[in-house]
Amino acid sequence: MGAVAFIETPDGVRLHVDAEGAGDPVTVLAHGLTNNCRELAAFTPLVPGTKLRFCFRGHGHSDAPESGYRFEDFARDVDAVASAFGATRAVGTSLGAGAIANLLTREPDRFERLVFLLPAGLDRPFEHRERFLQAAGLLDGRSPEEAIAEILADPERAKRYLQAPWLREFDLAMWEHEHPEGVARAIREVMKDHPVSDRELLRKVETPTLIVCLENDPVHPLELGEVLHGLMPGSELLSFADETALVREIPSLVARVSAFLL
Repeated sequence: MGAVAFIETPDGVRLHVDAEGAGDPVTVLAHGLTNNCRELAAFTPLVPGTKLRFCFRGHGHSDAPESGYRFEDFARDVDAVASAFGATRAVGTSLGAGAIANLLTREPDRFERLVFLLPAGLDRPFEHRERFLQAAGLLDGRSPEEAIAEILADPERAKRYLQAPWLREFDLAMWEHEHPEGVARAIREVMKDHPVSDRELLRKVETPTLIVCLENDPVHPLELGEVLHGLMPGSELLSFADETALVREIPSLVARVSAFLL
């Protein structure tokens, strides 16, 4: 873990930031829905410069307001952290990619380099709501310890852990939240929203962008990456056959991302 800081967004939400490394470039890293700032912690030591891993509102050690969990709110979080530390690069995973895209529809040249890891939405309602809404129900009224226990006990997750034991340790780290009810609020509001109002707005984003997707992933479809690649003139698309292939190629992918961000 690097130096821990807290910054406040324009709407008064206190965000937890883990600043790691030093010098340029300065990169803000935005995690996925239900995860926290530790999502890419294993890989950021290999990325050059200063890395800002932060927890979105409702997640990790950040504040959990009663409302305000739309993509525009999450975009405000990204912008607040980037502005506080002078970030010129942005990396977003799933929800984080959507939040960055939302910010770019208003400020297409906000960053000098972009990486979208497994983007999950664009300008249409999210199609795979049920599994997330079920998770939200498991978090209601539970302490942080009780919430993690409920999530890890899910039968579908148990099956995945048999095939890939490392996923259990990953989930154990990702579901560490001070305010489980904040994650539940985030899930429910995000499921009613979508990252951008009009995909055509992204044609104005000429920033060099690396888009990483999986084939046959219903939540992070390759088709979405192809659409984004077609919209963003400075983009490059990388695809992997499945999660196993992605994990196997992590060393080369991290090297690729590191070189790209310089």
